[in-house]
Amino acid sequence: MWRPAGQWPRMINTNSGGDDMQPSFYFQGRVNNFFSPTKITLGVGAAKTVGAQAKALGHDRVLLVTDQGIVSTGMLEPIKDSLVSEKIAVLVFDRVELETPARVVDEGAKYARDNNCDLLVALGGGTTIDTTKGISLMATNKGSVLDYVGVDRVPVKGLPKILIPTTAGSGSEATRAFGVTDEAEKMKKAVSTPYCLADVAILDPLLTLSLPPVLTAETGLDVLGHAVEAYVSELATPFSDMLALEAMRLVGKSLLTAYAKGENVEARFDMLLAATLAGLAFGSGGLGAVHAFSFVLETDHGLGHARAVSVILPHIMQYNKIGALGKYGMIAMALGEQVEGMSNAQAAEMAVIAVQRLLDETSISNRLGDYGISQEHLPGLVAGTMKQTRLFVPNPRNMKEEDVRNIFMQAL
Repeated sequence: MWRPAGQWPRMINTNSGGDDMQPSFYFQGRVNNFFSPTKITLGVGAAKTVGAQAKALGHDRVLLVTDQGIVSTGMLEPIKDSLVSEKIAVLVFDRVELETPARVVDEGAKYARDNNCDLLVALGGGTTIDTTKGISLMATNKGSVLDYVGVDRVPVKGLPKILIPTTAGSGSEATRAFGVTDEAEKMKKAVSTPYCLADVAILDPLLTLSLPPVLTAETGLDVLGHAVEAYVSELATPFSDMLALEAMRLVGKSLLTAYAKGENVEARFDMLLAATLAGLAFGSGGLGAVHAFSFVLETDHGLGHARAVSVILPHIMQYNKIGALGKYGMIAMALGEQVEGMSNAQAAEMAVIAVQRLLDETSISNRLGDYGISQEHLPGLVAGTMKQTRLFVPNPRNMKEEDVRNIFMQAL
Protein backbone atom coordinates (compact mmCIF):
# COMPACT_ATOMS: atom_id res chain seq x y z
CA MET A 1 0.00 0.00 0.00
CA TRP A 2 0.99 3.60 -0.56
CA ARG A 3 2.79 5.12 2.39
CA PRO A 4 3.57 8.85 2.16
CA ALA A 5 7.01 9.94 3.25
CA GLY A 6 7.35 11.69 6.58
CA GLN A 7 9.49 14.31 4.88
CA TRP A 8 9.82 15.47 1.27
CA PRO A 9 11.45 13.04 -0.38
CA ARG A 10 14.61 12.46 1.63
CA MET A 11 13.75 9.16 3.26
CA ILE A 12 11.75 7.50 0.55
CA ASN A 13 12.88 5.48 -2.42
CA THR A 14 10.42 7.17 -4.74
CA ASN A 15 12.12 5.70 -7.79
CA SER A 16 11.14 2.16 -6.82
CA GLY A 17 7.52 2.78 -5.97
CA GLY A 18 7.54 4.54 -2.63
CA ASP A 19 7.43 1.77 -0.03
CA ASP A 20 11.08 0.94 0.62
CA MET A 21 12.80 3.20 3.13
CA GLN A 22 16.11 3.14 1.27
CA PRO A 23 18.31 5.93 -0.11
CA SER A 24 16.98 7.31 -3.40
CA PHE A 25 18.74 6.47 -6.65
CA TYR A 26 20.58 9.77 -6.81
CA PHE A 27 22.66 8.77 -3.79
CA GLN A 28 24.17 5.85 -5.65
CA GLY A 29 27.50 7.41 -6.55
CA ARG A 30 26.38 10.02 -9.07
CA VAL A 31 27.78 13.56 -8.92
CA ASN A 32 25.01 16.18 -8.95
CA ASN A 33 25.21 19.82 -10.04
CA PHE A 34 23.03 22.76 -9.11
CA PHE A 35 22.94 26.10 -10.95
CA SER A 36 21.22 29.30 -9.85
CA PRO A 37 21.35 33.08 -10.34
CA THR A 38 23.92 35.00 -8.34
CA LYS A 39 21.15 36.81 -6.48
CA ILE A 40 17.37 36.49 -6.21
CA THR A 41 15.36 39.38 -4.75
CA LEU A 42 11.83 38.35 -3.79
CA GLY A 43 9.01 40.40 -2.31
CA VAL A 44 6.09 42.73 -2.77
CA GLY A 45 7.48 45.89 -4.38
CA ALA A 46 10.86 44.29 -5.16
CA ALA A 47 10.88 45.79 -8.66
CA LYS A 48 11.48 49.21 -7.12
CA THR A 49 15.00 48.07 -6.24
CA VAL A 50 16.11 47.67 -9.86
CA GLY A 51 17.94 51.02 -9.94
CA ALA A 52 19.87 50.27 -6.76
CA GLN A 53 20.62 46.75 -8.01
CA ALA A 54 21.98 48.11 -11.30
CA LYS A 55 24.09 50.69 -9.49
CA ALA A 56 25.49 48.01 -7.17
CA LEU A 57 26.61 46.05 -10.21
CA GLY A 58 28.61 49.10 -11.29
CA HIS A 59 27.00 49.87 -14.63
CA ASP A 60 25.59 53.11 -16.01
CA ARG A 61 24.17 52.38 -19.47
CA VAL A 62 21.23 49.97 -19.47
CA LEU A 63 19.38 48.34 -22.34
CA LEU A 64 15.85 47.62 -21.12
CA VAL A 65 14.48 44.65 -23.10
CA THR A 66 10.71 44.20 -23.35
CA ASP A 67 7.81 43.86 -25.77
CA GLN A 68 5.08 46.15 -27.08
CA GLY A 69 2.48 44.61 -24.79
CA ILE A 70 4.43 45.59 -21.66
CA VAL A 71 5.01 49.06 -23.09
CA SER A 72 1.28 49.53 -23.62
CA THR A 73 0.49 48.70 -19.97
CA GLY A 74 2.72 51.46 -18.60
CA MET A 75 4.62 48.89 -16.55
CA LEU A 76 7.90 50.02 -18.09
CA GLU A 77 7.88 53.53 -16.68
CA PRO A 78 8.49 52.74 -12.97
CA ILE A 79 11.41 50.52 -13.98
CA LYS A 80 12.90 53.30 -16.09
CA ASP A 81 12.32 55.82 -13.30
CA SER A 82 14.12 53.62 -10.78
CA LEU A 83 17.12 53.33 -13.08
CA VAL A 84 17.18 57.03 -13.96
CA SER A 85 16.99 57.96 -10.27
CA GLU A 86 20.39 56.30 -9.89
CA LYS A 87 21.77 58.38 -12.79
CA ILE A 88 21.76 55.40 -15.14
CA ALA A 89 21.16 56.01 -18.84
CA VAL A 90 18.31 53.86 -20.21
CA LEU A 91 17.72 52.70 -23.77
CA VAL A 92 14.75 50.52 -24.70
CA PHE A 93 14.61 47.53 -27.06
CA ASP A 94 10.90 46.68 -27.32
CA ARG A 95 10.95 44.36 -30.34
CA VAL A 96 10.63 41.03 -28.54
CA GLU A 97 8.47 38.53 -30.45
CA LEU A 98 6.80 35.31 -29.35
CA GLU A 99 8.93 32.15 -29.24
CA THR A 100 12.25 34.08 -29.42
CA PRO A 101 13.16 34.13 -33.13
CA ALA A 102 16.94 34.03 -33.62
CA ARG A 103 16.82 37.15 -35.81
CA VAL A 104 15.36 39.19 -32.93
CA VAL A 105 18.14 38.05 -30.60
CA ASP A 106 20.79 38.97 -33.16
CA GLU A 107 19.11 42.32 -33.84
CA GLY A 108 18.96 43.12 -30.13
CA ALA A 109 22.62 42.22 -29.65
CA LYS A 110 23.63 44.56 -32.47
CA TYR A 111 21.55 47.33 -30.87
CA ALA A 112 23.29 46.76 -27.53
CA ARG A 113 26.75 46.84 -29.12
CA ASP A 114 26.03 49.88 -31.29
CA ASN A 115 24.83 51.82 -28.25
CA ASN A 116 27.62 50.70 -25.88
CA CYS A 117 25.21 49.22 -23.33
CA ASP A 118 26.92 47.58 -20.38
CA LEU A 119 23.93 46.04 -18.57
CA LEU A 120 20.67 44.42 -19.67
CA VAL A 121 17.37 44.55 -17.79
CA ALA A 122 14.57 42.24 -18.92
CA LEU A 123 10.96 43.09 -18.12
CA GLY A 124 8.38 40.62 -19.39
CA GLY A 125 7.44 36.98 -19.68
CA GLY A 126 9.57 33.98 -20.52
CA THR A 127 10.07 35.01 -24.15
CA THR A 128 11.43 38.40 -23.11
CA ILE A 129 13.75 36.83 -20.55
CA ASP A 130 14.98 34.25 -23.08
CA THR A 131 15.55 37.00 -25.64
CA THR A 132 17.53 39.00 -23.09
CA LYS A 133 19.75 36.03 -22.31
CA GLY A 134 20.46 35.65 -26.01
CA ILE A 135 21.19 39.35 -26.46
CA SER A 136 23.56 39.21 -23.51
CA LEU A 137 25.58 36.40 -25.09
CA MET A 138 25.57 37.73 -28.63
CA ALA A 139 26.63 41.22 -27.56
CA THR A 140 30.05 39.75 -26.75
CA ASN A 141 30.29 36.76 -29.11
CA LYS A 142 30.60 36.56 -32.90
CA GLY A 143 28.11 35.27 -35.43
CA SER A 144 24.46 34.34 -34.82
CA VAL A 145 22.86 32.92 -31.71
CA LEU A 146 22.12 29.74 -33.68
CA ASP A 147 25.87 29.12 -33.85
CA TYR A 148 25.79 28.36 -30.13
CA VAL A 149 22.90 25.92 -29.92
CA GLY A 150 23.82 23.09 -27.56
CA VAL A 151 25.52 22.79 -24.20
CA ASP A 152 28.53 24.87 -23.11
CA ARG A 153 29.39 26.10 -26.61
CA VAL A 154 29.56 29.82 -25.77
CA PRO A 155 33.20 30.96 -25.47
CA VAL A 156 32.82 34.44 -23.96
CA LYS A 157 30.71 35.62 -21.04
CA GLY A 158 27.86 37.93 -22.04
CA LEU A 159 26.76 41.29 -20.71
CA PRO A 160 25.50 41.24 -17.10
CA LYS A 161 21.74 41.07 -16.72
CA ILE A 162 18.88 41.72 -14.32
CA LEU A 163 15.82 39.59 -15.11
CA ILE A 164 12.34 40.68 -13.95
CA PRO A 165 9.47 38.32 -14.85
CA THR A 166 5.95 39.69 -15.27
CA THR A 167 4.38 36.24 -15.56
CA ALA A 168 4.63 33.24 -13.23
CA GLY A 169 5.43 30.54 -15.73
CA SER A 170 8.69 29.90 -17.54
CA GLY A 171 11.11 30.15 -14.61
CA SER A 172 13.67 31.34 -17.15
CA GLU A 173 14.91 33.96 -14.69
CA ALA A 174 16.46 31.09 -12.71
CA THR A 175 17.95 28.88 -15.43
CA ARG A 176 21.17 28.57 -17.42
CA ALA A 177 19.40 27.95 -20.74
CA PHE A 178 17.00 29.60 -23.17
CA GLY A 179 14.95 28.54 -26.13
CA VAL A 180 15.38 30.12 -29.54
CA THR A 181 13.44 29.50 -32.76
CA ASP A 182 15.24 28.66 -35.97
CA GLU A 183 12.67 30.03 -38.41
CA ALA A 184 14.36 28.48 -41.44
CA GLU A 185 14.02 24.99 -39.95
CA LYS A 186 10.77 25.78 -38.06
CA MET A 187 12.37 24.28 -34.99
CA LYS A 188 12.78 25.32 -31.36
CA LYS A 189 16.36 24.93 -30.19
CA ALA A 190 18.18 25.54 -26.91
CA VAL A 191 21.37 27.25 -25.80
CA SER A 192 22.72 26.16 -22.42
CA THR A 193 25.64 27.76 -20.61
CA PRO A 194 26.31 29.07 -17.10
CA TYR A 195 26.76 32.46 -18.80
CA CYS A 196 22.94 32.55 -19.09
CA LEU A 197 22.49 32.75 -15.33
CA ALA A 198 21.17 36.07 -14.07
CA ASP A 199 23.32 38.41 -12.05
CA VAL A 200 20.08 39.41 -10.33
CA ALA A 201 16.55 37.99 -10.64
CA ILE A 202 13.86 40.26 -9.19
CA LEU A 203 10.55 38.60 -8.26
CA ASP A 204 7.74 41.03 -7.54
CA PRO A 205 4.22 39.57 -7.41
CA LEU A 206 2.71 43.03 -8.00
CA LEU A 207 3.92 42.81 -11.60
CA THR A 208 1.73 39.74 -12.16
CA LEU A 209 -1.55 41.12 -10.76
CA SER A 210 -2.88 42.23 -14.15
CA LEU A 211 -2.23 38.88 -15.82
CA PRO A 212 -5.58 37.76 -17.31
CA PRO A 213 -7.16 34.55 -15.96
CA VAL A 214 -6.42 32.54 -19.12
CA LEU A 215 -2.71 33.46 -19.02
CA THR A 216 -2.63 32.86 -15.27
CA ALA A 217 -3.89 29.34 -15.89
CA GLU A 218 -1.59 28.60 -18.82
CA THR A 219 1.55 29.88 -17.15
CA GLY A 220 0.65 28.16 -13.89
CA LEU A 221 0.29 24.84 -15.69
CA ASP A 222 3.61 25.54 -17.41
CA VAL A 223 5.12 25.80 -13.92
CA LEU A 224 3.53 22.48 -13.03
CA GLY A 225 4.88 20.89 -16.21
CA HIS A 226 8.41 22.04 -15.38
CA ALA A 227 8.16 20.73 -11.83
CA VAL A 228 6.67 17.36 -12.83
CA GLU A 229 9.24 16.77 -15.56
CA ALA A 230 12.17 17.69 -13.30
CA TYR A 231 10.85 15.50 -10.50
CA VAL A 232 10.37 12.31 -12.54
CA SER A 233 13.50 12.87 -14.65
CA GLU A 234 16.17 10.19 -14.70
CA LEU A 235 18.58 13.08 -14.05
CA ALA A 236 16.80 14.20 -10.88
CA THR A 237 18.99 15.37 -8.02
CA PRO A 238 18.38 16.04 -4.32
CA PHE A 239 18.11 19.73 -5.24
CA SER A 240 15.63 19.26 -8.08
CA ASP A 241 13.42 16.91 -6.06
CA MET A 242 13.02 19.29 -3.12
CA LEU A 243 12.45 22.33 -5.31
CA ALA A 244 10.05 20.55 -7.68
CA LEU A 245 7.90 19.20 -4.86
CA GLU A 246 7.59 22.60 -3.23
CA ALA A 247 6.76 24.19 -6.60
CA MET A 248 4.00 21.62 -7.10
CA ARG A 249 2.65 22.19 -3.59
CA LEU A 250 2.44 25.94 -4.24
CA VAL A 251 0.67 25.38 -7.57
CA GLY A 252 -1.82 23.03 -5.93
CA LYS A 253 -2.42 25.56 -3.18
CA SER A 254 -2.67 28.80 -5.16
CA LEU A 255 -3.19 28.40 -8.91
CA LEU A 256 -6.97 28.29 -8.77
CA THR A 257 -7.06 31.22 -6.35
CA ALA A 258 -4.85 33.31 -8.63
CA TYR A 259 -7.07 32.32 -11.56
CA ALA A 260 -10.30 33.18 -9.75
CA LYS A 261 -9.10 36.31 -7.97
CA GLY A 262 -6.17 37.84 -9.82
CA GLU A 263 -5.68 40.63 -7.29
CA ASN A 264 -4.92 38.15 -4.50
CA VAL A 265 -1.31 39.08 -3.75
CA GLU A 266 -0.60 36.02 -1.62
CA ALA A 267 -1.67 33.67 -4.41
CA ARG A 268 0.36 35.66 -6.94
CA PHE A 269 3.37 35.50 -4.58
CA ASP A 270 3.02 31.73 -4.32
CA MET A 271 2.78 31.27 -8.09
CA LEU A 272 5.76 33.52 -8.82
CA LEU A 273 7.85 31.67 -6.25
CA ALA A 274 6.66 28.34 -7.68
CA ALA A 275 7.76 29.38 -11.17
CA THR A 276 11.26 30.20 -9.99
CA LEU A 277 11.54 27.05 -7.87
CA ALA A 278 10.46 24.95 -10.85
CA GLY A 279 13.03 26.75 -13.02
CA LEU A 280 15.74 25.95 -10.49
CA ALA A 281 14.48 22.35 -10.39
CA PHE A 282 14.62 21.69 -14.12
CA GLY A 283 17.91 23.57 -14.36
CA SER A 284 19.30 20.80 -12.19
CA GLY A 285 17.11 17.80 -13.09
CA GLY A 286 16.25 18.48 -16.72
CA LEU A 287 13.04 18.23 -18.75
CA GLY A 288 11.45 15.40 -20.68
CA ALA A 289 8.87 14.33 -23.23
CA VAL A 290 6.32 17.05 -22.40
CA HIS A 291 8.68 19.59 -23.90
CA ALA A 292 9.61 17.37 -26.82
CA PHE A 293 5.93 17.26 -27.76
CA SER A 294 5.20 20.91 -26.99
CA PHE A 295 7.81 22.36 -29.34
CA VAL A 296 6.12 21.14 -32.52
CA LEU A 297 2.78 22.48 -31.26
CA GLU A 298 4.45 25.87 -30.89
CA THR A 299 6.40 26.06 -34.13
CA ASP A 300 3.92 24.34 -36.47
CA HIS A 301 0.54 25.16 -34.94
CA GLY A 302 0.97 28.51 -33.21
CA LEU A 303 0.26 27.45 -29.65
CA GLY A 304 2.17 29.50 -27.11
CA HIS A 305 4.67 27.55 -25.04
CA ALA A 306 2.61 27.60 -21.85
CA ARG A 307 -0.58 26.48 -23.64
CA ALA A 308 1.29 23.73 -25.48
CA VAL A 309 2.71 22.37 -22.22
CA SER A 310 -0.71 22.61 -20.56
CA VAL A 311 -2.43 20.67 -23.34
CA ILE A 312 0.03 17.80 -23.59
CA LEU A 313 0.97 17.44 -19.90
CA PRO A 314 -1.78 15.02 -18.75
CA HIS A 315 -1.29 12.80 -21.81
CA ILE A 316 2.45 12.41 -21.16
CA MET A 317 1.85 11.89 -17.44
CA GLN A 318 -0.60 9.07 -18.24
CA TYR A 319 2.02 7.42 -20.46
CA ASN A 320 4.95 7.97 -18.08
CA LYS A 321 3.42 7.05 -14.74
CA ILE A 322 4.34 3.36 -14.78
CA GLY A 323 7.99 4.36 -15.05
CA ALA A 324 7.92 6.21 -11.70
CA LEU A 325 4.92 5.06 -9.69
CA GLY A 326 6.31 6.20 -6.36
CA LYS A 327 7.14 9.63 -7.60
CA TYR A 328 3.76 10.03 -9.24
CA GLY A 329 2.17 9.24 -5.90
CA MET A 330 4.26 12.01 -4.36
CA ILE A 331 3.08 14.39 -7.09
CA ALA A 332 -0.51 13.59 -6.20
CA MET A 333 0.22 14.25 -2.54
CA ALA A 334 1.97 17.54 -3.35
CA LEU A 335 -1.11 18.63 -5.29
CA GLY A 336 -3.30 17.96 -2.28
CA GLU A 337 -4.73 14.55 -3.15
CA GLN A 338 -5.47 12.08 -0.36
CA VAL A 339 -3.56 8.94 -1.34
CA GLU A 340 -3.04 7.24 1.99
CA GLY A 341 -4.16 3.61 1.86
CA MET A 342 -4.00 3.47 -1.93
CA SER A 343 -1.82 1.15 -3.97
CA ASN A 344 1.13 2.70 -5.80
CA ALA A 345 -0.78 2.51 -9.08
CA GLN A 346 -3.86 4.16 -7.61
CA ALA A 347 -1.81 6.94 -6.03
CA ALA A 348 0.01 7.55 -9.33
CA GLU A 349 -3.31 7.77 -11.19
CA MET A 350 -4.41 10.45 -8.74
CA ALA A 351 -1.57 12.67 -9.97
CA VAL A 352 -3.00 12.57 -13.51
CA ILE A 353 -6.50 13.18 -12.19
CA ALA A 354 -5.30 16.18 -10.16
CA VAL A 355 -3.70 17.79 -13.22
CA GLN A 356 -6.78 17.14 -15.34
CA ARG A 357 -8.91 18.75 -12.64
CA LEU A 358 -6.79 21.91 -12.84
CA LEU A 359 -7.30 21.99 -16.60
CA ASP A 360 -11.04 21.52 -16.21
CA GLU A 361 -11.35 24.21 -13.52
CA THR A 362 -9.50 26.72 -15.69
CA SER A 363 -11.34 25.80 -18.93
CA ILE A 364 -8.22 24.62 -20.75
CA SER A 365 -8.94 21.82 -23.20
CA ASN A 366 -6.42 19.00 -23.51
CA ARG A 367 -7.87 17.96 -26.88
CA LEU A 368 -5.74 19.01 -29.83
CA GLY A 369 -8.82 19.04 -32.02
CA ASP A 370 -10.02 22.11 -30.14
CA TYR A 371 -6.98 23.97 -31.50
CA GLY A 372 -7.58 23.15 -35.14
CA ILE A 373 -5.23 20.16 -35.12
CA SER A 374 -6.57 17.05 -36.82
CA GLN A 375 -5.45 13.57 -37.83
CA GLU A 376 -4.11 14.91 -41.12
CA HIS A 377 -1.48 16.76 -39.08
CA LEU A 378 -0.33 13.57 -37.37
CA PRO A 379 2.70 12.84 -39.61
CA GLY A 380 4.05 16.35 -39.06
CA LEU A 381 3.44 16.18 -35.32
CA VAL A 382 5.32 12.91 -35.05
CA ALA A 383 8.18 14.04 -37.29
CA GLY A 384 8.56 17.31 -35.37
CA THR A 385 8.61 15.57 -32.02
CA MET A 386 11.16 13.01 -33.19
CA LYS A 387 13.56 15.90 -33.82
CA GLN A 388 13.57 16.41 -30.04
CA THR A 389 14.55 12.90 -28.97
CA ARG A 390 17.31 14.33 -26.74
CA LEU A 391 14.44 15.06 -24.35
CA PHE A 392 13.42 11.39 -24.32
CA VAL A 393 16.68 10.43 -22.60
CA PRO A 394 15.75 11.61 -19.07
CA ASN A 395 12.10 10.63 -19.51
CA PRO A 396 11.05 7.99 -16.94
CA ARG A 397 9.64 5.72 -19.64
CA ASN A 398 11.32 4.88 -22.93
CA MET A 399 9.56 6.27 -25.96
CA LYS A 400 9.62 5.16 -29.60
CA GLU A 401 8.11 6.75 -32.68
CA GLU A 402 5.04 4.51 -32.40
CA ASP A 403 4.52 5.70 -28.82
CA VAL A 404 4.69 9.32 -29.98
CA ARG A 405 2.05 8.60 -32.63
CA ASN A 406 -0.23 6.87 -30.12
CA ILE A 407 0.01 9.72 -27.61
CA PHE A 408 -0.88 12.27 -30.27
CA MET A 409 -3.77 10.10 -31.40
CA GLN A 410 -5.12 10.00 -27.85
CA ALA A 411 -4.66 13.78 -27.55
CA LEU A 412 -6.57 14.54 -30.75
